[in-house]
Amino acid sequence: MTTDSAPVTVTARQRVTRLAADHITALQRGYLADQSHAVASLARLRRGAGRPAGQLPDLWALIDTGPLHATPDGARPLSEQEMGRAEDALHVALTLYALHQQSRRTGMYQADRPGRRRGLGSAVRRMMKPGEIDEPVHKRLVRAGTAPDLTVLAQRLRDIIVLLRREDIELDHALLAGQLYTFQWPGGADTVRREWGRSFHAWHDKPTDGNPPSAGSHTTSTTDTDKDAS
Repeated sequence: MTTDSAPVTVTARQRVTRLAADHITALQRGYLADQSHAVASLARLRRGAGRPAGQLPDLWALIDTGPLHATPDGARPLSEQEMGRAEDALHVALTLYALHQQSRRTGMYQADRPGRRRGLGSAVRRMMKPGEIDEPVHKRLVRAGTAPDLTVLAQRLRDIIVLLRREDIELDHALLAGQLYTFQWPGGADTVRREWGRSFHAWHDKPTDGNPPSAGSHTTSTTDTDKDAS
């Protein structure tokens, strides 16, 4: 006897997350290999960090949203409104990644997974000393969660990313892209705030992967290299 399984449904948020992961993985691989096109692309993308997508038409060619126009198995075509919000979410996530990766010789994009949490809340928590809550740092996460729109949120996230880069703390920017997509819908900000809160509390002083906590203990030089001067 056989039973029919329910069709797999691929949500718009999942498509945004996957596309962001594909773009960022390729950019990071090229940047760390010192490939000139990747270095130049990140330099251009950094100019858009914290700024609305429409302000810099020069960046449109760097963020290929073509896959969003295709309809993969288990998905439906995106509406115009969904497409616009997906494009904006990708713009913010990729430009913030470019800022985060600047002058870093290890990948600042790392996927979030059990035992190695790399969500925004966990990243902010890792900037704090073990067992302590740094209120000024925590307040930045709270302010990001209460942003009235995506433009303000991008600006507040930019400030957090600068701190994460200074401390060499990685982030799942693809997960962030999906959250930025959700944030733009009615009730979405509440959903994203809950996700960031869970992520913040999911970080433990002794992560299960056996690595010591990254509470600002990295010592990688922050001196800009020539390739990041632009």
